[in-house]
Amino acid sequence: MADLELNNISKRFGGVVALDRATFHCTAGEVHGLVGQNGAGKSTLVKILCGVVQCDGGEILLDGKRLNFGSPSDGIASGIGMVFQELSLIPDLTVAANIFFGHEPTGMLWGISRGALRQSTLALFERMGVEPIAPDAEVCDLPLAQRQMVEIAKVLARDPRVIIFDEAPSALGRKEVDWLLEYVRELAAEGRIVIYISHDLREVMQVSDTITVFRNGRNVGVRRVEEASTDELVSLILGRKASRLYSPRETDIGDEVAMEVRDLRGGVRLQGVSFKLRCGEILGIGGLTGQGQDELFRGLFGIQPIHGEVLISGRPVHIGSPGSALRQGIRLVLVPEDRATQGVVAAMSVAQNLSLAVLPRLQRWGLVARDRERVVVEEAIKRLSIVVADVNGPVMRLSGGNQQKVVLGKLLATKPRILMLYDSTRGVDVGTKAEIFQLLRQLVAGKGSSVLFYSTDVDELINMCDRVLVMRLGSIEAELSGEALTEENVIRASMGEAVKEGAYTRPPPVSQEVTSDRSS
Repeated sequence: MADLELNNISKRFGGVVALDRATFHCTAGEVHGLVGQNGAGKSTLVKILCGVVQCDGGEILLDGKRLNFGSPSDGIASGIGMVFQELSLIPDLTVAANIFFGHEPTGMLWGISRGALRQSTLALFERMGVEPIAPDAEVCDLPLAQRQMVEIAKVLARDPRVIIFDEAPSALGRKEVDWLLEYVRELAAEGRIVIYISHDLREVMQVSDTITVFRNGRNVGVRRVEEASTDELVSLILGRKASRLYSPRETDIGDEVAMEVRDLRGGVRLQGVSFKLRCGEILGIGGLTGQGQDELFRGLFGIQPIHGEVLISGRPVHIGSPGSALRQGIRLVLVPEDRATQGVVAAMSVAQNLSLAVLPRLQRWGLVARDRERVVVEEAIKRLSIVVADVNGPVMRLSGGNQQKVVLGKLLATKPRILMLYDSTRGVDVGTKAEIFQLLRQLVAGKGSSVLFYSTDVDELINMCDRVLVMRLGSIEAELSGEALTEENVIRASMGEAVKEGAYTRPPPVSQEVTSDRSS
C-alpha cells in the first residue's frame, strides 16, 4: 500500500472532463514526478488533493486514512501544502505577513508580534539555505523570481507532510532552480511525500524517483526514473510517437532590416545595446537572468522609459507606450513572461481576451460588432488549436498552455511586423511548445514578420534562433550564429568567458553618438 493514494478520482467542469477515474499513488521518502500536457488533469488532481477543488467521485487515502476535504483549510490541517503555479500571495502585504498568514507568531495579549514575525521569516530562509528576502518588503515590489521564493517559503512555513510543487521553477532563475531541485531531495529524505510537477522533463528525471504520466484526465503510465527515457515519456504524454520539437528553417534570410536599435539604455541594468533584426529572422536574446533583458523588452514595448534610437524599416520611431507600439506603421507586440497577470485579463471571457488588442477594428458606430469579433475569435482558435469548451467562459478556466495560446492569438490578430517573446514558453507543455515553435517558423517564412526571442532555456535558443545575442552586465557580450551557436558558447559568453572560433565578442558600440530620448 502506498502512503498516499488517490483512487478513481473524477471531475467535470461543465462539459469538460478534467479527470476520468484517475489514480495516483505515492510513497513517503521519495520524490514523485507528475507530467503531462497542459489540460491533462495534473493541476486539477493536486488541487483536489489539497482541497482547493472538490472531486465528483473517488477517494483519497493518506497513511490509510480516508480524507474528505471541503476547503483548502481542510487540506492544510491534514498536513498538505502546495506551491501553486499561479502565485497565491497577497500583493499589498509584506513578505513576512504573506509567509505566516493565518498562523502568525503572537506576543503579549495574543496580538501579532511584528518582531517575532520578522525573526521567524529570517530563520525560515536560513533553514531553506537561501539568501533572505527583506521581511518588511511588500510583495508587489518584488521581482517575479523573489515572489516565487516567497510562495515556496509560505508553504514550507507550515511544515507539511505532503508537499506539492506545481511548476514551482517556472519563475526562477537557473541558480534558484538548482537550489530547489536539491532542496526537494532533502525534503523527501526527511520522510515527506513530495510531488513534483513540471514540463521540463530533464528536471523531472533529475529530481524524481518515480514518474507518473497523465493524459486526457487519466494515469497512462508509471515509470521508475532509472527505467525511463525522455523519448518514452514524451510519447506517453502525447499519446503517439514523439515528433520533432523544433521545426527546421525552410527559407533563407535576406539583408532587409525590420528593426534596428542603437545604444539603448535604461533602468538599472541596460547599458547600451545595439543590434539589427532582419526581416524573417528569429533573433535570440540569451544570458543569465537579470542582465538587462527585461529592461530591453519592456523598453522596446514602451512599458518603461529608455534612451537611444529605434528604427522600424529604416525609419526612426518613438515608442512611448504599448499603444504606440501596436499602431500601424510599427506593429510591434510583446508576449510577456507572466501570462496570468500580464497576458490575459482574468475577469474577461476567452472571446473578449482574443479580441482585446483589435477592438477599434471591430467597432461599428462606436460599439463592438459581434459578427466581426466572432471572426477574429474563430480564426485564433483554429489557427492555434485552442482547446476551449465555451468562448464566453472565463479565460482562467483554461489550462496554462491554452491561456498562452490565447495571449498569442490576441497579439497575432494585430498582424504584427515584429513579435517579441519574453520567456513565453516557460511552464508550457512539450506539445504546446512544438505548436508555438511551428507557428513562429510559419510567421517568419514569408518574411512578413520577424521575432525577437528571449529564453532562459539554452536548448530553445540554439534550436529556434538564426542568431543569438548573449547579454551580460546590461550589454551584448557575444553574437553567435552558424556552427558557433552551441550550448557551450552561450554559457561561456553568459559568464564572460571567451567563446570558440566563429563567434565575435563584445560588439563595438555604435560609432554615431545618439542623444534621442524615447522616455515617455
